[in-house]
Amino acid sequence: PAALAQDYPKLKAGQWEMTLTSTRTGKDVPPTKTTMCTDDALQKEMTSMGAGVAKEMCTKNEIRREGARYVGLSECNIGGSRSVSRTVMTLTGDTGYRMEIDTTYDPPMMGLKQAHTVLEGRHVGPCRDGLVPGDFVGPGGQKMNIKGIGAAKTPAPSRQPAAKPRATQ
Repeated sequence: PAALAQDYPKLKAGQWEMTLTSTRTGKDVPPTKTTMCTDDALQKEMTSMGAGVAKEMCTKNEIRREGARYVGLSECNIGGSRSVSRTVMTLTGDTGYRMEIDTTYDPPMMGLKQAHTVLEGRHVGPCRDGLVPGDFVGPGGQKMNIKGIGAAKTPAPSRQPAAKPRATQ
């Protein structure tokens, strides 16, 4: 049975450190480390946003739970390329996870035919270093807050004709 949003793993609120390692068609990319401060509201927002993006771009997006593992299969259209991904997320309670993602692209996307990505996350305690829920610190130290990012859709430009200048008397 497919996992519903409420079946998604609930991770412990606080500060998380993540390491992303990727192998793209034989080229090893150095691991990147990021930090994120999260809470329950942000987790719900991210799950909902992910489901919305998947609904827009993917013809298939199945997730099933197998004990402490979540196995996902998706088929999506990204920039004119069909991507097929298999994801296996293994939890260590609510304080750690390892996600392995194998993806193929047809036709190749930006020269990429396939990728193997590993994302490992671990809870390191309460949010610190001045971080608040939603704060994300990238590999280069750049900080941004992703809270509400899914709701921040830019409104479409107005189609009203420009106001005509009034004649002055």
